[in-house]
Amino acid sequence: MRLFRKDILSAQPARLYRAWMAEFRTPFFRSFLLNQPDLVKTVLKDRPDDFPKSDRISEGLKPLLGNSVFLTNGEVWKRQRRIIDPAFEGGRLKETFPAMRAAAEAAAARLKGQEGEVEVEAVTSHVAADVIFRTLFSIPIEHEVAAEVFSRFRDYQRSQPILNLAAFVPVPRWMPRFFRKGTRENATRIRALITQLTGERAAEIAAGTAPQDLATKIMTTADPETGARFSTDEMVDQVAIFFLAGHETSASALAWTLYLMAIYPEWQEKVAEEAAALEDDSFAAVSRLRISRDVFREALRLYPPVPMMVREAACPERFRDREVPQGSQLVLSPWHLHRHERLWDNPDGFDPERWQTENGKKCQREAYMPFSAGPRVCTGAGFAMVEGPLILSMLLRHFRVAPVAGKEPVPVAHLTVRAKNGIWLRLERRDQSPV
Repeated sequence: MRLFRKDILSAQPARLYRAWMAEFRTPFFRSFLLNQPDLVKTVLKDRPDDFPKSDRISEGLKPLLGNSVFLTNGEVWKRQRRIIDPAFEGGRLKETFPAMRAAAEAAAARLKGQEGEVEVEAVTSHVAADVIFRTLFSIPIEHEVAAEVFSRFRDYQRSQPILNLAAFVPVPRWMPRFFRKGTRENATRIRALITQLTGERAAEIAAGTAPQDLATKIMTTADPETGARFSTDEMVDQVAIFFLAGHETSASALAWTLYLMAIYPEWQEKVAEEAAALEDDSFAAVSRLRISRDVFREALRLYPPVPMMVREAACPERFRDREVPQGSQLVLSPWHLHRHERLWDNPDGFDPERWQTENGKKCQREAYMPFSAGPRVCTGAGFAMVEGPLILSMLLRHFRVAPVAGKEPVPVAHLTVRAKNGIWLRLERRDQSPV
């Protein structure tokens, strides 16, 4: 239990990178890790209603996320997705692109003059938060409210383990949950600030002066089945998960991608050369960032921001000739699946070219799920696959990164996969032209 609370990755035995299925027992519940592609498909794609999201993971996240789409199940979840999904449809990406690009350019400008050793998780957290605020509420990270949310969330992220004690011991709902110092205070303040932003936007919508960003789109979208819109409280829940999913996961993915670029300089130079496409500031430039996209995709394979997802068996099952009792926890682990020795060629190697091979294409269909899969796939997956390659290309267009001797990062799981003591890289300007 101490290992799991300290870092869920440290508690995993090496044999799980070869196993198709493994069982873990406690006095309170049984857990099954599923790596076999057809079992993963059964749980996530074929019969998702029979395997709802487990409450055990939500125990640690409820102070911040409330009843957001990340935690709900059944009809509540389906209603939330019907309202949220239209904001992230393909055509909307083109509309949000100018805000993404502005955040990427602002990040490059902030780094000017910071040559030397830089902790890049702080850099990527800053730019990812900026993207969220610009695309969601049309405000930059320098905005007073945005800046405080960012600061509070950084403290929340470091204080919150991926599993709360109640995830191990099923205690009654009425029993108080205990969190590390500062967790509840930061969550309460973050939600108060989001409530302020949401209330101001509701007033702008009523006055007809609201910008046409993601918040306006979501707040004005009615459920096609009931005609109802999100209440203010419901919108606060959703904005909290947008910030968690859209900021925290993007920051993790970008930081690890930059680290990989530092230790594979030949790929870094390919990305930097390709980044000349950004001289075109239109959305069309994104389609020309093919190398950057494959590099980012490979980083998501090796360091998936969300290392594991937990579902619950709603009825008794039988997997691989094993009885899976009702209520069992089913763990679907991108961390293990993406490095599985029986699925991938060179599973621990960094090889962006794999995505053009038959094995890579097959594994992408069957054993690659950085954004989950099936009906519960992350609604912002397309958003992330534009944001990540764009920011990566923008930064490497202007800067070169190199590893710092003696400061190799060690991955650990907080809310996402981060580095134990940060990711330290040496930053060097490529030229002296204005950023």
